[in-house]
Amino acid sequence: MKATAEKVAKNTVVLEIEVEPERFKEAVDKKYRELVKKVNIPGFRRGKAPRVIFERYYGKEVLLNEAVEALIPEAYLDALKQTGVEPIAAPDVEITQVEEGKPVIFKATVEVKPEVSLGTYKGLEVEKPPVEVTNEDVDQEIERLRQRYAKLVTLEEGVVQKGDIVTIDYEGTVDGKPFKGSRASDRSVEVGLGFLVEDFDEQLLGMAVNETREITTRLPDDYHDESVAGKEAVFRVTVKCIRRKELAEVDDDFAKDVSEFDTLDELRADLRHKLEIAAEKKAEAAVREALVEKAAAAAEVEIPERMIEARVESMTQEMLRPAVQQGLTPEDYFRLTNTNPEELREKLRPEAERSIKRELVLDAIARAEGLEIGEEDLTRELKRIADFYRQDLDKVRQVLTESGELEGIKKRLLRNKAIDLLAAHAQIK
Repeated sequence: MKATAEKVAKNTVVLEIEVEPERFKEAVDKKYRELVKKVNIPGFRRGKAPRVIFERYYGKEVLLNEAVEALIPEAYLDALKQTGVEPIAAPDVEITQVEEGKPVIFKATVEVKPEVSLGTYKGLEVEKPPVEVTNEDVDQEIERLRQRYAKLVTLEEGVVQKGDIVTIDYEGTVDGKPFKGSRASDRSVEVGLGFLVEDFDEQLLGMAVNETREITTRLPDDYHDESVAGKEAVFRVTVKCIRRKELAEVDDDFAKDVSEFDTLDELRADLRHKLEIAAEKKAEAAVREALVEKAAAAAEVEIPERMIEARVESMTQEMLRPAVQQGLTPEDYFRLTNTNPEELREKLRPEAERSIKRELVLDAIARAEGLEIGEEDLTRELKRIADFYRQDLDKVRQVLTESGELEGIKKRLLRNKAIDLLAAHAQIK
């Protein structure tokens, strides 16, 4: 197959693609085998009509054109690989020659990624955030462990305090009438986390087991039952059970119970070490982020509107996905968040432009420096993914290849290499 690329406008390229006659013949034969099984031709069982009869009945020209339509997508993708053209949208295709025994020739006009005019990207000056772990940081980790391994003790007497886990029944009304989600039995609530509405569980403080109390609160403006959103509600609440966290003393026995260490000092030292590693990674990530921002700021590129619109749409769908997975419609999401598609897209647009520019600049740096992703780089990353999901490496490669995600992984690795280069030549203070 032959393919040439000619730039005809700022971000527009015309590919002229010529598919060899043998490949065209294979496509025609394949299309005939597909269609003959679907067409009823008088005097023949379905799928048994000879080629010459089928062409006379169906139309030879129609067969050739359908074969070309099937052939074009794969030939187009081959041409992209051959020419290195990176389109940002579907092509406009013009078929210029379809004739049996001759090459199929067609043109594909595509909008492509814009050219980037790189500024200074070596010797960039950035400050690395200080890496410091204090005793207070370690104390917070110890407290998290205390909370995680706390025992829940059911109280025989006493009243609700902040942090207690209480089991409640409740019935709510607005203007004296129940509403959607206003009633529940044996609901477990951790007091202080803002159950239902911010001040609901605060009004449970001081209640005893089997005590009933009326709680008045205002429902959120984005409450899922739109008919009562923002209105005052009255809940009749009964506390059925109070459980309190029993926190362990912080000593050597605590260290033995929550870790592989025998002493508290050993546990604290290990926690400090892990916090230092995490802080170092965070600081390094901040440096890399700052380098990309500076390299992008120094570069000039005019991003096509179509690229921005496509990225905004992708980001919109990403934001909607959790709501859809919970059974909500996009309309539900916009109603609950008190917004609309146009407002959301306008809000996402600056980040879309920023992320596109960063990617284009990193891609341009990779090209300018001749950076590549070798098989060893790719295999290492695929092995990391396979190990994380506990899957076979070859299976992971196959799945990612078939889904088209492999190319995205290669691009990510290449951009990371470009950032590595920025870091290697940076002046980090």
